Amino acid sequence: MIGSRLARILRPHLEGHPGIKKALQETDFAVARTRHALASVFPGLIRPDPRQLTVAVTAACNLRCVGCRYGRDFMVGERLELALVRDLLDDAREAGVNRVRLFGGEPLLHPQLADMVRHACALGMDTYVTTNGTLLAEKIDELYEAGLRWMSIGFYGVDEAYAAYTQRAGQYEKLVRGLEAVRSRYGSQVSIQLNYVLLRPTTTRAALQAAWAFAERFDLYFHLDLYGYSIPFFTDGPEREVGFRPEDRPEVEAVAQELVRLKEAHPQRIPHAVEFLRSVPDWLMLGAEMRVPCDAYQLLWVGANGDVQLCDVTFPLGNLKTRRLREMLFDAGHRQACRDAFQLKCPNCTCKVDSRIRKHGPSMRRYGA
Repeated sequence: MIGSRLARILRPHLEGHPGIKKALQETDFAVARTRHALASVFPGLIRPDPRQLTVAVTAACNLRCVGCRYGRDFMVGERLELALVRDLLDDAREAGVNRVRLFGGEPLLHPQLADMVRHACALGMDTYVTTNGTLLAEKIDELYEAGLRWMSIGFYGVDEAYAAYTQRAGQYEKLVRGLEAVRSRYGSQVSIQLNYVLLRPTTTRAALQAAWAFAERFDLYFHLDLYGYSIPFFTDGPEREVGFRPEDRPEVEAVAQELVRLKEAHPQRIPHAVEFLRSVPDWLMLGAEMRVPCDAYQLLWVGANGDVQLCDVTFPLGNLKTRRLREMLFDAGHRQACRDAFQLKCPNCTCKVDSRIRKHGPSMRRYGA
């Protein structure tokens, strides 16, 4: 808890000092590598240190992505009320959380999203929204007024590829109009991160080139999300076309090599470590056999139905409709969940993979060569 509180205190003073910020981040990762090495022998060293809260404010979605069950048959009709979210944010801040991610479903469908952003920002929390971006032209003004200054956008390809994956005609054009609206009204005052999801259809050199051009066009950070085989709302598609097959490895490796090249040429646009980019083929091809300790002890996840877990895959802690968050944290159950997550006593997943690589000494040595 001390680590997350210190991060929140220091963050405002580091704006405008990228060199100092990077040095502190590297120090944080170095300390974490030592802790993880010791914890492999003494698991009790892993304790709750919540830094990021992820909240699915609604399960509704205006797209029908091939690999996602939101808006279809996952938590249908569920949505968090504003009063409950305010209490959640208050308790999270008191617990040491310094970053809040509001997502869905499609969070811009929630009529009180701006009020949630406003409350989180008033608490001094680093607040961002993950959206598909198709409603930005209509919603960006109220979100900006509420204090939103950065967002991330799930992305699955360009033009026809986007339409095929999202299964909704005309939505790619709405995404483009939304990004044009943000840039024309607010310029660089709003930071935007492209979350490029590496699925079988998107993990090709041609698809990567198109996505990179899209990111450059709208001045977006280029972030990777990996095929999420164990996430409850994930689906492999009706014909199992989303997941990877053994014969895909050569193309996956070629994409990873191109990502390393792009990182070296444009280090500010790609936030990931080179070591993580080199590990991407193993994450995608090995799946649950990729055994890198998890740092979900720094996470909290809340579903649109009020369920609270360490992450969006497992380790339930309770439900906000029966108990407040502050009543679920730092007890024996929370501590045990953190240790079990670290030891991968779970379905394993591809969440937080970049930080997991950076905090794992053997992986840093293996992929740093």
